[in-house]
Amino acid sequence: MQSVTEWLDSTAAEYPDKPALFDEYETLTFAEYRRKALAIARELFLRNCREKPVVVFLEKGIRIPVSFLGIAYSGNFYTPIDPEMPPARIRKILENLQPELVITEKSLKDNFAETGFDGEYLFYEDITEQETDAELISAISKDAENLLYVLYTSGSTGVPKGVGITHRSVFNYINWVTDTFQITENDSFGNQAPFYFDNSILDIYSSLKTGAALHIIPKTLFSQPVPLLEYLKEKNITTIFWVPSALIVVAKLRALKNVDVSDTLKRVLFCGEVMPNKQLNYWRQYLPHVQYANLYGPTEITDACTCFIVDRPFDDSEPLPIGKAISNVEILLLNGDKEAEKGEICVKGICLSPGYYNNPEKTAEAFVPNPMNPTETMYRTGDIGQYNTKGELLYLGRKDFQIKHRGHRIELGEIETAVSSLEGVSVCCCLYDKIQQKIVLFLEKGADEKQVETGIKKLLPDYMMPNKIIILEKMPINSNGKTDRVKLKEYLT
Repeated sequence: MQSVTEWLDSTAAEYPDKPALFDEYETLTFAEYRRKALAIARELFLRNCREKPVVVFLEKGIRIPVSFLGIAYSGNFYTPIDPEMPPARIRKILENLQPELVITEKSLKDNFAETGFDGEYLFYEDITEQETDAELISAISKDAENLLYVLYTSGSTGVPKGVGITHRSVFNYINWVTDTFQITENDSFGNQAPFYFDNSILDIYSSLKTGAALHIIPKTLFSQPVPLLEYLKEKNITTIFWVPSALIVVAKLRALKNVDVSDTLKRVLFCGEVMPNKQLNYWRQYLPHVQYANLYGPTEITDACTCFIVDRPFDDSEPLPIGKAISNVEILLLNGDKEAEKGEICVKGICLSPGYYNNPEKTAEAFVPNPMNPTETMYRTGDIGQYNTKGELLYLGRKDFQIKHRGHRIELGEIETAVSSLEGVSVCCCLYDKIQQKIVLFLEKGADEKQVETGIKKLLPDYMMPNKIIILEKMPINSNGKTDRVKLKEYLT
């Protein structure tokens, strides 16, 4: 295979009239999906757009994955930009990407024009299908080593970095996903991840390869757990791949006792941040026959590079392993330039990005020679890991979250794991105030400060006790659904 579009060709031929994509307003069959994508590819071809970045600036819905596939058919690569993204961030992305064309709608043109973009516009609603589209596009050469997409991550500095991923890396990842979780045409995905977030790759391409349906869940439902579960039941969703915060909200409000999804839901996959066992145990209590899996990996390695299928009971205070490497991926734990039992998680294999788009300096910092074999490139994640006695990898936290406090080296993630297990705690986050030299614990309203202090003393040594507890009305969440640590740092000043 040379292009992910071959999956759509095959699936549309086998299941032409099967519904493929659903959102609040539209439904497309696989045949319609392919025809619309080919029409987009024709427009790009006629505009002489070749092996270039194409921006997709659309509200979340089925028009985004259709645009992605159209761009892939044309031999170009896509970058989604969300209309709700701050204009300053969009300008930084465009400055790095230098795109010549954007796919959008007429109603959004003025919004995008405010960024200073002076290239071409392709309006989705103007695109019409023609009988010769497939024949025209078949002449475009494809290469599995070509970029499929560039997604922008903030990084620790807040400056967007464009992570480029090839067709080949997506083949490897999706083949592993669909084989491991036995995805078939009878499955249906309930999408939570924004399409500018790499978790969405699993939803889009697993359904494309197998003929499974992809339901794009309305964003508003993720703050309404009971209607959210009712949606899963009504749409017969079998598989969800969500960030833990979305699962935590369901557990916090005890929604599973109000809606029984045991007849429909088969798989609960999660990735993006730590999943506390207390909330996972709530899900497991109500849905014991569902398959649960904890995936781990940064955007630079095509969404996930390790996986742990939850196969045994865990206490609320235990950390959940991130498991073992997926197919054609190898994990190294390095302390300096030597392998260690505990160290920085480094990754090598087919999954690796070629680097940061138009940013050789940052690429050279993160994608480095493997000290065990300098002819190989590996990616330094900046995360600290350790193997347990079962040979399963544990995520301990970011390198930046390892602190020196009162003469001790402390992983802030270890404190968060302990606090998450306490009664009344739904969400927590730990930061270190370097100026005041204090460990600061943030809790969401509902937790009792005195009970938390008493509970922590039973789980952690004295030197790991938070020096300050701040209770918030609501924990800030960033656009990817993760805890917004940048926002929390404002409370330290």
